[in-house]
Amino acid sequence: MKKEVVQRSRWKVILIVLGIIIGFFFLFIPLLFALFGGQQIAVGNVALIPLSGIITTDGSSYLGQGTVSSQEIVQYIEEANDNIQIKVILLEINSPGGSAVASDEIASAVKKSKKPVVALIREVGASGGYWVASSTEHIVANRMSITGSIGVISSYLEFSGLMDKYGVGYEQLTAGKYKDMGTPFKKMSEEERLLFQKKLNRIHDFFIEEVAQNRDLSLSKARELATGEFYLGVEAQELGLVDELGDKTTAEEYMKKTYNLDDVSYVVYERQLGLFELLSGVIADQFFRIGEGIGAVFIRFGGVMV
Repeated sequence: MKKEVVQRSRWKVILIVLGIIIGFFFLFIPLLFALFGGQQIAVGNVALIPLSGIITTDGSSYLGQGTVSSQEIVQYIEEANDNIQIKVILLEINSPGGSAVASDEIASAVKKSKKPVVALIREVGASGGYWVASSTEHIVANRMSITGSIGVISSYLEFSGLMDKYGVGYEQLTAGKYKDMGTPFKKMSEEERLLFQKKLNRIHDFFIEEVAQNRDLSLSKARELATGEFYLGVEAQELGLVDELGDKTTAEEYMKKTYNLDDVSYVVYERQLGLFELLSGVIADQFFRIGEGIGAVFIRFGGVMV
């Protein structure tokens, strides 16, 4: 009887040890790989910097949509300039725009770069995305890509009618006449609207001036194109907003010919996510997709296909 108890205890210890080993394998090995597996010495002559998503200063999430941080992109441009192996920087743009400040920060870093910067617009290089592209030395765009959209927008939901319906009041306590201008809890006065529009027009002027200078266009021509309309890549080329139609291979051929490169080998500059960031990102994306699917069901039953 005593012998059977000892054997059971021994098997119990063996199973515990095996459980620890298996747990270590599944939990810690992927973590170590995520932390150290990607740290390899990169060798190449072209810095590839993806610029995908809505452009923000810090890369904060925007309504479940992908974002890109101007701070990180500027840092990558500086790092590429410090890398003696890098001869050219390729910005691979797929962005509808974003913050005016963040877009201007990246465009300024591009113009300060000691090494030539080429832009490749794949699907979208509009608004702030185009602002950045215009600051490069050469723009290659897909013929069906969305480009341009040289305009400024500032919009918000206004709830005052809904609040009136349900008897909800809004008490204004401000020090400064325009301190709550743009609050969703009251209608904007005509005076406030004119003041707000004046500031948007000023930012629009900055955008137009940058595009005119960057693309060697007259100010009047740039202003003529700056209606906020987006252009297909083929239209943008005809208007002088992009230089060449094509894809990544087209950009590579241009870089080899213009900058005397025998071949093109990339060093990719992008943030490497850790294991926990990857897991949280997957979970967040799944919840977003569930919501997206529910929304799509309502849209379909409403008779609209998206």
